[in-house]
Amino acid sequence: MCEKKRILIADDEPGIIQLLRDYFEMQDYEVKEAENGLEVLENLDPEPDLILLDVSMPMLDGFAVCERIRMHVSCPIVFLSAKVEEADRIRGLMLGGDDYILKPFSIEELGARVRAHLRREERKKSDQAVKIFDRLAIHYREHCVYYEKEPLALTKTEYGIVEVLSLNAGQVFSKDQLYEKVRGFDGSADSGIIMEHIRRIRSKIGRYTDHTYIETVWGVGYRWTG
Repeated sequence: MCEKKRILIADDEPGIIQLLRDYFEMQDYEVKEAENGLEVLENLDPEPDLILLDVSMPMLDGFAVCERIRMHVSCPIVFLSAKVEEADRIRGLMLGGDDYILKPFSIEELGARVRAHLRREERKKSDQAVKIFDRLAIHYREHCVYYEKEPLALTKTEYGIVEVLSLNAGQVFSKDQLYEKVRGFDGSADSGIIMEHIRRIRSKIGRYTDHTYIETVWGVGYRWTG
């Protein structure tokens, strides 16, 4: 029998928590709850398979929670928010969120996005274990990148970009294609974020070597040169 997927729901509105709990338990998920940011930090052991994270919560808001836990959990983080400004959406994604869904939301669409994120995580687990490019080693099952023996402190999105490019070395990906593959949905409105992530990846690798692993193909996109 397959183990149930664990979802942590964090929201300070009891009605929303109840709605989400009822829906996901009916879909055969194991559900845990948190009513504020501090309770999220207390409910990460065992690590959930996915976190639904409200932005506007007391004690610690969703952005602060994501920033604090992103380097320690690898599961998808989906923001739920009434904040409609583009700057808020970009901030959430740059902090390591995997999706940003506006309130009020369709429960069926939310369920579909949750399933899509979880399917992508399952596919990652079956990927090739390790690839080595000169002194750079990518451990796909661990979601880690090492230069010689030093781990690179990549965010989840940065690692996702490295994974997609390195598994398809030599293939050119546009910003939109990279965004969609890493985020799992149409990213045309947010693809500019990819440029900033690539800059950060290069900067982190550049601390150890001058070798350029990610090449810019001007007017087209990016490719992994290895």
